[in-house]
Amino acid sequence: MLTKNHITASCTINNGVVIKDGVKVFENTNTNLAGFLVSIYQHFHLNYPKYYKMDNLSKLGWLTAEILLKDSFNPNNYQPEEIGIVLANANSSLDDDIKYFDSTKDIASPSLFVYTLPNIVIGEICIRNNFKGEHAFFIQDIFDAGFIAQQVNYLLDENILQACVCGWADVLEQNYKAALFLVEKEKGDGSVLFSKENTDSIFNNDQ
Repeated sequence: MLTKNHITASCTINNGVVIKDGVKVFENTNTNLAGFLVSIYQHFHLNYPKYYKMDNLSKLGWLTAEILLKDSFNPNNYQPEEIGIVLANANSSLDDDIKYFDSTKDIASPSLFVYTLPNIVIGEICIRNNFKGEHAFFIQDIFDAGFIAQQVNYLLDENILQACVCGWADVLEQNYKAALFLVEKEKGDGSVLFSKENTDSIFNNDQ
């Protein structure tokens, strides 16, 4: 019998605003993307030296995951192999692909080359949180909540995972958006059913 999975936390970062579980928790609209991401890192007093070496897509996804999971997730309830990640975006790693291509006109940059895959952001989140479960990254024209729900529900309903971080993380130059959802089998305080309609509603709430 299929389980009824729940969104137990959500976080979106878009247009200079950070929203956690429907509440605005930070805003800075007076800077570019790089400055905005640093301001989030500093505001939440995060301490992870590797952050500064990441590309913008990884920084965006990593920051969103940090805020998503803070005070909302107890990893001790699961084995590392029971927690996975399913993400999607529209531009793959194009933001870094362009920068890397430009660097080849002089001396190709290895530090840029390592980020010319979109799923590197998944790796950064997994390393930080010791997640070792199934993961996947999809390229879509727009956020397809139904598709993401189908993928994640399968992983949870088949007991391949017991919890999953899923959603959208996309960057191209100064255009960006991240929307991540923590999906678990157990219903928590303030959680909602993990469905296409509820996921779409949260995704579009910052528009």
